[in-house]
Amino acid sequence: MSPPGGPSSGSPSGSPAPAKRSLGQNFLIDPNISRKIVAALGIGPQDSILEIGPGRGALSEWILKAGPARYLAVEKDMALALALPRNHPGVSVVAVDALRLDFHRLSALHRLKIVGNLPYNVASPLVWELSAGRGGFVCAVFMVQHEVAQRMAARPGTAEYGALTAFLGNYVQVDYLFKVGPTVFRPRPRVDSAVVRLTPLDGVPAVQDPAELGRFIKHCFSHRRKQMRRTLRGQWSENVEHLFEMHGYSPESRAEELAPAFFRILAKTLKTPGTS
Repeated sequence: MSPPGGPSSGSPSGSPAPAKRSLGQNFLIDPNISRKIVAALGIGPQDSILEIGPGRGALSEWILKAGPARYLAVEKDMALALALPRNHPGVSVVAVDALRLDFHRLSALHRLKIVGNLPYNVASPLVWELSAGRGGFVCAVFMVQHEVAQRMAARPGTAEYGALTAFLGNYVQVDYLFKVGPTVFRPRPRVDSAVVRLTPLDGVPAVQDPAELGRFIKHCFSHRRKQMRRTLRGQWSENVEHLFEMHGYSPESRAEELAPAFFRILAKTLKTPGTS
């Protein structure tokens, strides 16, 4: 597994495949980190495992030792995709870009748990899409850029809290697990990484249109230092002001101060006829 790309086994000749800068590949070489990442999944004999970007197979040995019912992987790099099952029999690999996966179809896999070292340039959009289809997995453990991990796990009112945090907070609980330095990768990335775990929320009302909620949240955070009554100018009304007060917010509140669930409530209210 590789922080910015996808890690796997080797080239057809048997020697390790070189990292491809175009795919942002940095291969994880520390077995202790690999073991900790897989342990965070809590793999059981009934679980299906999907690994995104297995690369040279840094996690494969540990996943197979845990004995899941199924072990699947998606790898964009064709050479790595071909090499992985040769070096780690028991894994089924599909050569495809993870961003092209239909995450809603993953619910067909029993007790699905997802793991991956996500490329820095695709981590946010991939996690965004996966979380919106939250019914399809039990948990997901990802290594991402440290800054992205901080944003994913941030709390309202902090500098790291933003649109990604607010969107994810309507679907999953994000736990920051541990930080990973650049020395455990080859080639070394220039930034730190971190491992996070995503667990779908129970008892949360379903969002009818995740894409619309996402657009609304992004709009609010495009003016994160503006008061919400100004951000929502044209939609603001007494009813909207009352909604803010009911949930303990002032009309002068800013987007960075609002809880994830309140964005969902607010977006739904603004869609209801007669509320603005």
